[in-house]
Amino acid sequence: MDFERARYNMVEQQIRPWDVLDQDVLDLLLGMRRDEFVPPAYRAMAFADMEIPLVVDGRDTGEVMLAPKVEARMLQAIAPKKHETVLEIGAGSGYMAALLAHFARRVVTAEIREDLARFAGANLQRAGISNAAVEHRHGLRAAPGASFEAIVLSGSVPFVPEALLDRLTVGGRLVAIVGELPMMTAQLITRVADRQFSAENLFDTVALPLVDFPRKEKFVF
Repeated sequence: MDFERARYNMVEQQIRPWDVLDQDVLDLLLGMRRDEFVPPAYRAMAFADMEIPLVVDGRDTGEVMLAPKVEARMLQAIAPKKHETVLEIGAGSGYMAALLAHFARRVVTAEIREDLARFAGANLQRAGISNAAVEHRHGLRAAPGASFEAIVLSGSVPFVPEALLDRLTVGGRLVAIVGELPMMTAQLITRVADRQFSAENLFDTVALPLVDFPRKEKFVF
């Protein structure tokens, strides 16, 4: 398989038409070897417009890599900067952490499943990415006490817990897929002041829920 051609087609036929127009993001997606983060059995589908099952050591974890265009839109929206520290919840294969690490100073990616934490860590190490660390823990308890300029939820939540919003610095951003089936919306939430947040709806999609996230109270802006 011609992976370079497949990666080019992914960017030009899926991602760019889906309103991903930031040239830095497009260049990164053209250069980053997504196939090296995909389970071996699914490498031929690494650039397809689909979610990819995360099968580790022959066992289906029940988790997936998000479709490439969804990852790209989320990356474009969060727009990490070179001086920023980013928290990702849901490491999966490590691919999103690798993308974030290209732009950010440091990435902490939390993964509740031990097998996926190992898989993501090995993928990041093999790709030579030294500024992204995988933590095997619940995302709400990742890097206790730390604050972040950007937070990415690589899975869906019924609502964004206030505890996560509190970990944003003023001016910090959080991107998440919010809602429940059959309708979810990717949102960009910005902390504009100490107790003030703004939210922007980005696009409609669906994604598997993050494990063991609160499902009752809703934060009201």
